[in-house]
Amino acid sequence: MDEFAGAPCGLDLREAAHLEYARRTAEEFLVDRPSLRELDQLEADLLARRDQVPLGVHLAGKLARSRRMVEELDRERQQEGGPRRQITVVFAMYREHERILPAESHPHGEDFLVRKIEQMDWLLGDLPTFEWRLIAVDDGCPEESGQVAKSLLAERAPDAPARVLFLGDGIRSKNPVTAGLETTDDSRKGGSIQYGMWTAARQDASSDHVIAFTDADLSTHLGQLGLLIDPIVRGGADAAIGSRREATSVVVKGGARNERGKKFIALWKRMLPVLGDITDTQCGFKAWRGDVALEILPALIEHQFAFDVELLIKTEVRRPGSVERVPIAWIDSEAASTTPEFDPYLGMLKSIAAMYRFYLPVEAGAEEVARLVERAVDAEEVFG
Repeated sequence: MDEFAGAPCGLDLREAAHLEYARRTAEEFLVDRPSLRELDQLEADLLARRDQVPLGVHLAGKLARSRRMVEELDRERQQEGGPRRQITVVFAMYREHERILPAESHPHGEDFLVRKIEQMDWLLGDLPTFEWRLIAVDDGCPEESGQVAKSLLAERAPDAPARVLFLGDGIRSKNPVTAGLETTDDSRKGGSIQYGMWTAARQDASSDHVIAFTDADLSTHLGQLGLLIDPIVRGGADAAIGSRREATSVVVKGGARNERGKKFIALWKRMLPVLGDITDTQCGFKAWRGDVALEILPALIEHQFAFDVELLIKTEVRRPGSVERVPIAWIDSEAASTTPEFDPYLGMLKSIAAMYRFYLPVEAGAEEVARLVERAVDAEEVFG
């Protein structure tokens, strides 16, 4: 299509030029369509031609809306006065020593640490009422991803508001949020995200602090963070979660993983009606208000891959209807994934059954499914 001449075919997360195209196109959209209403209409027009519009253009539409949202929040805060809003993004690292490298240094390299810094700076760096930071947490990586990240920060982004934490340090110091973890082997991402969020919340537990987490890879462009910030700051939500299963979501995902995901959803939803219309509990792009995060993070029972579900349950039990679903653009980084193919779903289902019993009243239908899941998972039959 002539209007998108020069757009890359697909969107390779290892290619800086592809991400640059999406950013540049978003900036053109922002110039051509000054209001958020016009950007909303643009996105609707693009989605009406979903299969004809290049993926980078769809991503640009999300980025433009996100940027306009934070611009409006910045302008309003300047007019009304008040403190700067702190935005913190946490991510866990386990065997990310290859994907953290540039593409020219490794076939799976995404240069994700530097790219995340660039994405956050593009979104918020020039807005005077916002302040942002990144927290990377080493999840006990045997390849010392945390040390690699520290070296990269010192070499390539020494002035960036980014730091590296080590889950092992939190366990040894008996941090309240790591209770139940004897070693880092007891965590599968969850322990590190919880430790990073807790560290951020302890530093600033105000309602003006938005604490988000994401995946280590570049599947979710952090330039979309405004899509989560707006419903929390303006909409009064306690949490906003990226969803890949909405009508206006833009998703590129492997077929086998997608089918297993549907089976997973069908089972957990029957155990957790408290989560209502939420369908995508596992998208690595969620945010909480700082004071809410500080309240729900202690005394968690799940530190592995189902940790998202527990945070959502505690948020909904605390204040029903306080979680906002947000359609996002998400591009799978499956080629270098450090997540096993089948085991996470099996373990998560058993963990969710335990959460149901711990947080919710016994209900006949949910109890029946919980027992079925436990028997099937023990026999490894759920996805057989």
